[in-house]
Amino acid sequence: MSNVGLRIFTQVKRPPQALIEGFAGIPVANIADNMNRMSCMNAKIRPISDVSLLGPAFTVKSRPGDNLMLHRALDLAEPGDIVVVDAQGDLTNSIMGELMASWAKQRGLGGFVIDGAIRDVGALKKMGMPIYAAGITPAGPYKDGPGEINVPVVCGGVVVHPGDILVGDADGIVVIIPRDAEMLLEKAKEKSRQESKVMEDIAQGAWDRRWVERELEARGAVVVQENS
Repeated sequence: MSNVGLRIFTQVKRPPQALIEGFAGIPVANIADNMNRMSCMNAKIRPISDVSLLGPAFTVKSRPGDNLMLHRALDLAEPGDIVVVDAQGDLTNSIMGELMASWAKQRGLGGFVIDGAIRDVGALKKMGMPIYAAGITPAGPYKDGPGEINVPVVCGGVVVHPGDILVGDADGIVVIIPRDAEMLLEKAKEKSRQESKVMEDIAQGAWDRRWVERELEARGAVVVQENS
């Protein structure tokens, strides 16, 4: 008998590790530019350190301010998994701190993305684990449930499914559906090559800026010479 809202799904279809690792070192912005800027978590999800994030999503949906299901997820997630928590953006109570993050690191988990609050941030910054969150508060969590594990969640305004590829850097996080990953990887690599060329042009003072006038002309911009 199913108990909707209090369920744990143990099976996650993870992408091949080689495919995930292909995104290592590629700026999140370059990936997102090839997704029509539609798959980035919003600006409230911020990193607490400069450790980049990369791995498959292991999702948790929790009641605001409650971390019972997150505790269970820490024991079920596999090494390299990114634990993604939909706590509905509530910042009243933290749902994770130093003890839980230390256990996750001991188990080899790949990091956290929490649409909610965390605490013990001074210790978390020194841990060497990628952790993103919507806010910080010393107020601790409840452990009553309900919640679900490995269901579609919303984090930072983006739907995340178990097994989606998450890439995070100082700018934020992009969510990649595995079926799109190979195509996006090639496009993101090409975008990075193009930007490297532009940086060389800038250094030489030779950046071709004519495209700006072409775009304005195409939109009917009018150039007015006299003072208004």
